[in-house]
Amino acid sequence: MNSEIDYFKIETNNLTPRKGQILIAEPFLNDIYFKRSIVLLTEHGAEGTVGFVLNKPVNMLINEVINDMPRFDGYLSIGGPVNTNTVHYIHTLGQKVPNSIPVKDDLWWGGDFDVLKELISTKQVNRHQVIFFLGYSGWMPDQLRNELMHNSWLVGDIDTRTIMHHNKNNLWVDTLNRMGNRYKMWINCPEDPSMN
Repeated sequence: MNSEIDYFKIETNNLTPRKGQILIAEPFLNDIYFKRSIVLLTEHGAEGTVGFVLNKPVNMLINEVINDMPRFDGYLSIGGPVNTNTVHYIHTLGQKVPNSIPVKDDLWWGGDFDVLKELISTKQVNRHQVIFFLGYSGWMPDQLRNELMHNSWLVGDIDTRTIMHHNKNNLWVDTLNRMGNRYKMWINCPEDPSMN
């Protein structure tokens, strides 16, 4: 029996990243944007990868960020380190927002912002149908593959209801709990390993 088990080596990373999946940060990834983060991938291909951090909330409303935006009591998160002065969004409104890009069967990215503003203004959208992000996460071709080879991320699946309704502050822990016993150990790791 081999008693030497490396609990921090990712063994189920046989999933190839694709849009609609998530990246789960390993517990010691010590980056201001990605520490204990869950990143939803909205694009992955030969040109690179784009995603949004789901669990880095901003204690503001989107109408406090965009001047002519109607009041909307929805979720706002730091999406990643790239272009943090830009606003992005995912939603479950489908083609009610023209030019939206499908991410999963029931989840879309972007689309006509003026139409979305009008839907919000006329109260046709509730807080669980849209998530806004400041900035985004981006990887050049092969950059994400390299990070996966170095065990920085675990690739996983997530359902749209969890994305849109789940308490984002608990998302990293709850996602790891669903990944099996091996990854439950990650939850109890100190955020700063030097404090152990």
